[in-house]
Amino acid sequence: MKIVYFTHSLQSCWNHGNAHFLRGVLSDLIARGHDVRVYEPINPWSLTNLLADAGEAGLEPYRRHYPELSSQSIAPEIALEPLVDGADLVIVHEWNEPALVAAIGDVRRRGGSFRLLFHDTHHRAVSAPDEMTAFDLSGYDGVLAFGETLSEVYRGWGWEGRVWTWHEAADTRRFHPPAEEGARSGLVWIGNWGDGERTRELESFLFRPAAEAGLPLDIYGVRYPDEARAMLAAHGARYHGWVPNAGAPDIFARALATVHVPRRYYATILPGIPTIRVFEALACGIPLVSAPWEDAESLFRPGTDYLVAADGAAMTRQLRALAEDADLRAALVAAGLETIHARHTCAHRVDELLAIARQLHAPAPQRTAA
Repeated sequence: MKIVYFTHSLQSCWNHGNAHFLRGVLSDLIARGHDVRVYEPINPWSLTNLLADAGEAGLEPYRRHYPELSSQSIAPEIALEPLVDGADLVIVHEWNEPALVAAIGDVRRRGGSFRLLFHDTHHRAVSAPDEMTAFDLSGYDGVLAFGETLSEVYRGWGWEGRVWTWHEAADTRRFHPPAEEGARSGLVWIGNWGDGERTRELESFLFRPAAEAGLPLDIYGVRYPDEARAMLAAHGARYHGWVPNAGAPDIFARALATVHVPRRYYATILPGIPTIRVFEALACGIPLVSAPWEDAESLFRPGTDYLVAADGAAMTRQLRALAEDADLRAALVAAGLETIHARHTCAHRVDELLAIARQLHAPAPQRTAA
């Protein structure tokens, strides 16, 4: 099958978490023999920031770890028909410009034989609905939404029967426990500061509990303003800046535990959607403690795959327990790996995507005469 994906960037994971999942899915599709083409805009925001932050060397980890992947940069005025010619399935991510989203829909509407899906992996459907409803999806066959509560939003917008919940997952080709277990110490958190969506939560469930539990805390990520760095310093946390996603497994392998602090929208209005770091951390075999988050779709086994902390004081207690109890850490690692390998690898998501594609290409049922 020929699959075409229009993304914001395949090359850059700088503040672009969808690149983590996309790389894993496309790698698996290629390994199965599918013809995969990827297009991204010239100088996308994420790539521009990566190069400004780390220079050309910032792209080396992607190129080294994903030699089978490539993408073509396209100008806004490019003719789209040749890009999708012969495609069976075309997927367009919601970080693309509305004009491109609409133009690809026009190609489909004018007789394109491919099936066309819109891929939404953000909370804008509830946090900025006007931005999402501005997309012209009239030429699309359906929507891939990365959580059931997001799918429900699309159903309310008239996509009943044409929206599929397609969660993110771990790329277990790259995210797995270390080949040789070494010494672990301290707490690590890999995540971006963002737009103030979890500032209070990070202080309450990460910075302060780590200090109270006596665990050194290392922070990796981008978009940390001066006030954020001052907050880290006040709690004794060490800030390391951007890290390529391909380097995350080695970082996880050196730490005793990590923490899940969901953005506010995923803890309230869109429950059931974890950050991709939950999938990746569990796949790497590192114990995890989660701030309040409702696993509305039963993706995991709270209390078994990871620990849960109802408030900051509980987080401190859980972190102390992990530091003191090797058996507890081992049990969490084993359970988390079991759940990831059973349900949440990129290979599982490829199976789901191919099943959706078969459904889209199936002939419409014949109606019998009354």
